[in-house]
Amino acid sequence: MTQSPSALAGVRVLDLTRALAGPWCTQNLADLGAEVIKVERPEHGDESRAWGPPWMQDNAGRETTQSAYFLCCNRNKKSITVDIAAPAGQAEIRNLVTTTDVLIENYKVGQLRKYGLDYASLKQVNPSLIYCSITGFGQNGPWAHRPGYDFVSQGMSGFLSVTGERDGVPGAGPQKAGIGIADLFTGMYSALAVLAALHHRQRCGEGQYIDVSLLDSMVAAMSNVNTAYLSSGVVPTRCGNAHHSIVPYGVFVTADGHVIIGIGNNAQYRKFCEAAGRPDLATDPRFLTNAQRVQQREVLVPIVEELVKQRTRAEWIERLEANGVPCAPINNVHEALNNPQIEARGLRVDMPHSTGLIAKLVGSPINLSATPVSYRQAPPLLGEHNEEILGRP
Repeated sequence: MTQSPSALAGVRVLDLTRALAGPWCTQNLADLGAEVIKVERPEHGDESRAWGPPWMQDNAGRETTQSAYFLCCNRNKKSITVDIAAPAGQAEIRNLVTTTDVLIENYKVGQLRKYGLDYASLKQVNPSLIYCSITGFGQNGPWAHRPGYDFVSQGMSGFLSVTGERDGVPGAGPQKAGIGIADLFTGMYSALAVLAALHHRQRCGEGQYIDVSLLDSMVAAMSNVNTAYLSSGVVPTRCGNAHHSIVPYGVFVTADGHVIIGIGNNAQYRKFCEAAGRPDLATDPRFLTNAQRVQQREVLVPIVEELVKQRTRAEWIERLEANGVPCAPINNVHEALNNPQIEARGLRVDMPHSTGLIAKLVGSPINLSATPVSYRQAPPLLGEHNEEILGRP
């Protein structure tokens, strides 16, 4: 059977990004079928190539020089090495821009202007070019010229002020996310913006400039926390694994581990009470509505904690699932990636690597019925496609 063309087949992307936010954006475009040409520094390449351990292992379990960090966000790309500080390298980029649909970069504000590779300059080469700049703080404002990092954006956006255990309990204090959440949100917002710009160009024939920043993206990602403050004037605080607006909702200790219980409405609360063998709690006038349960948090949560301690994690999951109450174990990464649901969804992807080994990756979560994502090229070696694209080593 002939496979349908990918959604972005025929779109060429010139990727002048490094680290995570930019490569995450371009990998999403590449998975959707775009031809992504990754431009890297000669000899060194994307700095994430050196961000190890861990490294990809060979068949004997020995470490290679391919960093796991680089592998996570650079599949389906072609790598070329270009010295953009040299006139010859700048000429190569300008030549590629003539046949490029989208250019994405994450240099400091104004840094590419001195090389003649900024949007104003390259628009003269290709008026229909879509040019996306990813920075820490955006192209304007008093902080525009400062370098930006994921952790900095987590802190400045208010994210750390609501993440971590609440004051007055062991382990209290701000806590960053366990992943580069600002980088990942920024990469996703950037990819979304590029798709919108491609659609606009198809309708109107014009390219445009896109300005996306880590701080903007992280502030936007605060979503309901922001509107809670804007609506009430009350500054949200940390509440650990609990929820500011829903009770009971969080991580509870069982007889042999932990379980997540997320009760999102009154019907689920009643079903929880049935599963717990305490139907009286469902009719207790203090806890009839979620608003009442939030107000009575300090009364209700200890009652739930004592109930949950009486059974094992497996027993609770069986009882709660049978009653339609949202719940889950807390998996480690091994358990998560070997979960039968994850396997059924096809998120584990093994790709032949140019070293002769197999790159073990996590696939795209995007499922399109007519134009599915495709996995064509494992994360490339540095300069692997110089000959194909530039006609030189």
